[in-house]
Amino acid sequence: MLGLPPMVAPPAELVDDPLAAAAGTDAVGSVLRHVLDVRLRHSRAVDPVFARELADRLAALVERGGKRLRTAFTQCGWRAGGGSGDTTAVLRTGAALELLQACALVHDDVMDGSLQRRGAPAMHVQLARRHWAAGMHGSAESFGTSAAVLVGDLALAWADDLLTETALGTPHGVRLHEEWRAMRTEMVAGQYRDLHAQAARSSGVDEALAIATLKSALYTVARPLALGASLAGADDHVLDTLRAAGRCAGLAFQLRDDLLGAFGDPALTGKPADDDLRSRKLTYLLAVAVQLADAADDHQAAAALAPDSDPRSEYAVRQVRAALERTGARDLVEKKIEELTAMSLEHFGRTGAHPALRREFAALVGSATGARPRRAQETA
Repeated sequence: MLGLPPMVAPPAELVDDPLAAAAGTDAVGSVLRHVLDVRLRHSRAVDPVFARELADRLAALVERGGKRLRTAFTQCGWRAGGGSGDTTAVLRTGAALELLQACALVHDDVMDGSLQRRGAPAMHVQLARRHWAAGMHGSAESFGTSAAVLVGDLALAWADDLLTETALGTPHGVRLHEEWRAMRTEMVAGQYRDLHAQAARSSGVDEALAIATLKSALYTVARPLALGASLAGADDHVLDTLRAAGRCAGLAFQLRDDLLGAFGDPALTGKPADDDLRSRKLTYLLAVAVQLADAADDHQAAAALAPDSDPRSEYAVRQVRAALERTGARDLVEKKIEELTAMSLEHFGRTGAHPALRREFAALVGSATGARPRRAQETA
């Protein structure tokens, strides 16, 4: 039986200065490259076709990267929990989160029928084109969808392997794994609630917030903060405070993403700006707009936003955008983002973190949410 080559991490830097936390978003790149190199060599030994057509594509998606926000929040959580010195376990945890993110993106694109990701064709689109170019039998679309699901599964397997290896090598591995396990289940629950809401044509504000919390807020900020703090052996007070800070910042991040999904520039976001509107995905932005339209007896806006509307044409998409603005929903969501960002910074300050780390956390949250509330200036 062919075994997986042992993982030997590249040398990690020693860090004691909280100001250096953001450097982890760069350092995790070298850790990811090392991890991917080992996994790809193993994949090629298992089967060259699988390696070339699935594993290589997954590695390319991961290496295209993003902002590495989850890694940065893991670093912040580690330092807030008292971590210093060898960053190896923190960076490996960050790398596992990046692989888990790849799984989420691939599966999300399949479920949403998105055509682009990180400035390139989505995984299921790439694989459908591969089927068509090779003159293979059957449906290219079905092949692409099925193969992309496997790519997402592979990313999850690699993420779990890396996190487990890391947990086994740290004295706080049990706590680390507990946070990881909870996060994976929350992700699946959030994704299902998202699918369920679309199928049920839901418009409720509470449901939109529940989806945003499960699908994004916990996974993007709250759990990465707690994962980092767990590695540092933080106590329950610090962990609970970081989770509260992360929940607020994560919700603000998702609300910003909702705005970008409706009004963003695809050249900057790397994905189409119309997908959420065309599919009538239940977002907080949409739910608030429906609520405001009903309260104001704005029948035109209500019709454009109605669950049974069919906003697939360009004209219909423009009508939905106009309704989001005319009802005041866009402005209300902007204010909500600022409020949540300020709340997040207040929670983080209660950890007793070094002022320099509080400023760094404020800058990181501001970058993620696009908000610059006055509270961010007061954390100095």
